[in-house]
Amino acid sequence: MTDPTLSAEALTYRAAYEDQLRTRIVPGAAGYRAVEQVGPIVRKTRQTGPGFIGYRDLGGLDGPALDDFIAAQRNHFAALDQSVEWKHHGHDRPADLPQRLAKAGFVPDERETVLVGPVEPLAASDAALPEGVRLREVTSREDLERIAAMEEAVWGEDHGWLPEALERELAGPGDPCVVVAVEAPDGEVVCASWVRFHEGTDFASLWGGSTLAPWRGRGIYCATVAHRARLAAARGHRYLQVDATDESRPILTRLGLVAVATTTPYIWRPGRP
Repeated sequence: MTDPTLSAEALTYRAAYEDQLRTRIVPGAAGYRAVEQVGPIVRKTRQTGPGFIGYRDLGGLDGPALDDFIAAQRNHFAALDQSVEWKHHGHDRPADLPQRLAKAGFVPDERETVLVGPVEPLAASDAALPEGVRLREVTSREDLERIAAMEEAVWGEDHGWLPEALERELAGPGDPCVVVAVEAPDGEVVCASWVRFHEGTDFASLWGGSTLAPWRGRGIYCATVAHRARLAAARGHRYLQVDATDESRPILTRLGLVAVATTTPYIWRPGRP
């Protein structure tokens, strides 16, 4: 669907994002018990952590049939005693989909902005870290546990599932993943992020980027973006994609990424009526 609020450049990026990422299935991807096409959606059931529902469109589902379909997905994860994210984009149809999700017990989380941009300018960035701070790629369980503790300090939510999920992704199979930790001079993890290289597509996607409050505004996040962009460029990817919070969006748009859509995770959790 054409969006008159978007530039031609943004529409081109959105089309590539929707064609290549929104319904992407990677057979045998690490960390998932099952990745399957269920009607118009891709349903991902993790080994640990929340499940995921993505799609490009709902194939005309509406009314009671859509309500029944939403309930069936919720019940799939209820039977597994797992939470699940339904990834809703602002231009998705039908327009009352958010209300239908809410009726089924899905609760909206913070709205984010889907940003896309070319890899090369970010890879060429000279973003520098503060003196004494170091950035390194990590793989050990100990480092992944430290990252989870930092994420919990930032967000105030349990991230106990994260080390195992990242460990599985690092081990493969599936799209390659690199995890980056930034450490203060005393060794404390103050920021962490990761990048997924979506093989066979133009895209690498950026994740994480959480930074402890005392260390924000010092160029650390920009340095992690530049490092991951260089990794993506070395693998031949053309575009970076990020689901950006309101805090990171201004930074990333200054770096050259373009807003192509908004997205809101609708979360269902076990025990919710």
